[in-house]
Order: sequence, then structure tokens, then C-alpha cells
Amino acid sequence: MVNWTVKKSYDCRDLAEIVRILRHPGGCPWDQEQTHQSIRRNFLEEAYEAAEAIDQGDTDGLKEELGDVLLQVYFHTSIEEDAGRFTLDDVADGVCKKLIYRHPHVFGDVSVGSTGEVLSNWEELKKKEKGQLTQADALDAVARSLPALWRAEKVQKKAVRAGAPWDGWDAAMDKLSEELGEVKAAAAGEGDLAEKLGDLLFVTVCACAAAGIDPEEALHANIEKDVARFRRVEELAAGQGKATGQLSREEFLALWAQAKAQLKHTC
Repeated sequence: MVNWTVKKSYDCRDLAEIVRILRHPGGCPWDQEQTHQSIRRNFLEEAYEAAEAIDQGDTDGLKEELGDVLLQVYFHTSIEEDAGRFTLDDVADGVCKKLIYRHPHVFGDVSVGSTGEVLSNWEELKKKEKGQLTQADALDAVARSLPALWRAEKVQKKAVRAGAPWDGWDAAMDKLSEELGEVKAAAAGEGDLAEKLGDLLFVTVCACAAAGIDPEEALHANIEKDVARFRRVEELAAGQGKATGQLSREEFLALWAQAKAQLKHTC
């Protein structure tokens, strides 16, 4: 039993101390066994749960989920502190210096006339800060741990800013048609199908960028729509005394079309 004072209200210093207690002798065996890699997925999941609270407009939920994200920050930092590599103050120092450096229009004497200039300056300062000597370096630096659609979107935007002709609706539509033809050819044995489907997905992301649409959000919306339609198909099939697995292909597609028509104003 550790010596701990119960309080009505805690702060960030208390959180740091709780993590320290949990991760050291006399604390929690599970917490003491964890490494950066073992809780990497936890970090991602907590961030996504915070994002879901934002999407749902759930203020209380967001407060809770941000706490979970903050716990991950403290936990990972505690691992490094034990290894003698950096502390929480070092983490704060680094992000403070980054923010000051990348906002010369606030903390320096640079003048900007629009948010576009702010973002352009940000990218240039980031390249210098990261030692990115070429445009390809900037593309390669986009995190590989991002969801593939978001990574493709960021690579596409950086490439366009560097001069790649991957923007514009008409160009995207032409390229989509071209890539679709290559997918069909690969499916017939003329090429690598996985590669061609990847090309098609990337060009679809380019089309989203041209339309100002977030590809990740667009796909999520489609998934929600299809789940709702499947649920309706299941209900319609049950009305005929069948499970969806008992429907023929033609029966399923007919019910899908019916569900689509019934839900078109809600999905």
C-alpha cells in the first residue's frame, strides 16, 4: 500500500506522480511491464476515441478521452525518464520552441496577409527544422503510421505544392478513368492487380482533394450508410422468413435496392 493522500481535486503534477508510482516497485506489475511498443496501439485508440467524442459533440466524453490521451503522454515520457533520455519538461520545452519558431508572425517580425501565407511559412520552416533538403524528403517524412487515406492525402498535397500535376477535377477524372482501365486489364492477367488498385485508390484521393473532401471522412460516411442499408436488408429478409445468408445473389441485390430507396433520405 503506497502513501497517497486522497484529494477532492487533482492536477497534472498529481497525474505525473501517480504514473511514477504505478511504474515503480510497490506499484502495478502490469504498468511496470509496459514498453513504448506494447502500449503503442493504446495511444492510437485513445486518440481516436477523443476524435469520436469531438464528432459527437460530447464535451464530457471529450474531457475523459483527453485525460486518457494525456495519460499516454505521461506514461511514454515516464519510460524515457527512467532511461535517462528526456523528461516531461523536455517534452514541453521542445513543443514550446517549435511553436515559437513556426509562428514568426506572432513571436517575430514576419508579416502575413492570410492563413494561406501562415501555412506556407509553416511548411517551409518545418522543412528547415527537419533538415529536409528536397521536396521528396518532405513527402517521405509524412508519417507511415497514419491511416493510408490520410497519408495519401498529405503526400498528394505536398506533391502538388512542389509542382506535381495531381490537382484539378478534370485531371483527376481523366486519371480515374485511366486507372480503372488498368485495374480491369490487371484483373484479366495483364499486370499487378494490387498495384493497380493502389493506383486507383491514390487517384481517388486526388479527386477528393480536388473537391475539397476529406477521403477518410467520405469513406467513413459510406461505411455508415452501408451498415444502415444492410440492417434494413436484414429486416426485409426477416419479413420473408429468411436470414441474409439464405438469400440468393439476385434476392439480396433486390432487397439492397429496396433498402437503398427506403433510406435515401436518411443515409
